[in-house]
Amino acid sequence: MKTRYTRNLLAASAIIACGSAQAGEVLFVDSYHEGYAWSDGIAAGIQEALDGSGHNLTMFRMDTKRNKGDDFKVEASQKAFDLIQESKPDVVIACDDNAAKFLIVEHLDGTDIPVVFCGLNWDASGYGFPTANVTGMVEVASADELVGMLAPGAAGDRVGFIGAETASEHKNYEAIASKFGDQINFTASEFVGNFEDFKTNFAALQDKVDILIFSNYAGIEGWDDGAAEEFILANTKIPTGSMQPFMQNYVTLVFGKVAEEQGAWSANAAMEIMGGKAVSDIPVTHNKEGLIIINGKIAEASGVELQAELVEIANSIVE
Repeated sequence: MKTRYTRNLLAASAIIACGSAQAGEVLFVDSYHEGYAWSDGIAAGIQEALDGSGHNLTMFRMDTKRNKGDDFKVEASQKAFDLIQESKPDVVIACDDNAAKFLIVEHLDGTDIPVVFCGLNWDASGYGFPTANVTGMVEVASADELVGMLAPGAAGDRVGFIGAETASEHKNYEAIASKFGDQINFTASEFVGNFEDFKTNFAALQDKVDILIFSNYAGIEGWDDGAAEEFILANTKIPTGSMQPFMQNYVTLVFGKVAEEQGAWSANAAMEIMGGKAVSDIPVTHNKEGLIIINGKIAEASGVELQAELVEIANSIVE
């Protein structure tokens, strides 16, 4: 696991000065909160790309992973927009769906403020992106490759999906099922609101499917890291996987997206814009990097065997 995931980032709206009299101003609006590993990785990628560039970075956290109501999201996006109007950044980088829906679409699209998005799952066209002032990096997951890596250790081809009861997780499952329906035989899906429901459904799925994708615990109320690790270690019977590196303690195998890639690309796009490049000349792209993490404890406890070749090329193994 890359150490950048645990880097201590500055708090909401804190300013990182890079020491230049002609510094550009970049505002990073995070849909979620500091401590959420995916957002922290994106923020770390942005910060690292900007370090030494002479530009300044300000971070604003909307905190909508822990506060799910639309009223809160509207209020948080208004606060972000107020900050934009007050600080007049040269470029806004906005991460994930809530920032896209409640900030970019409602306040920024069609203005003269350059916007770079990242972390939007699968497709940005639902928000009308790209536009003259909006471009970015779409987040895609190689679910077919993940299932292919787990398949040799599975008893059959029935695949299940479990994740939090959130709009993002529903969107993620629907996109995977649509895109990879010919390769992945989904026979069950569960979206859980709290930790007790997770435990009930996770245990039940062990006997209903042959491979289980555990997408993301973020948004599951009452989630307890230690209790979850203990429960999963005791109750996993089949190969399990995720596309998120921070899920490495809860699944047999991660074939993960690299959050820092999204952040670095966004920061570099912002610097191009501040250097005079038109937003419309930067095409929307998608992530390309991958990370393999094996949880040896879960594999051993569950009796799941992974191919030797996979173990050899893994980026890390959790023991």
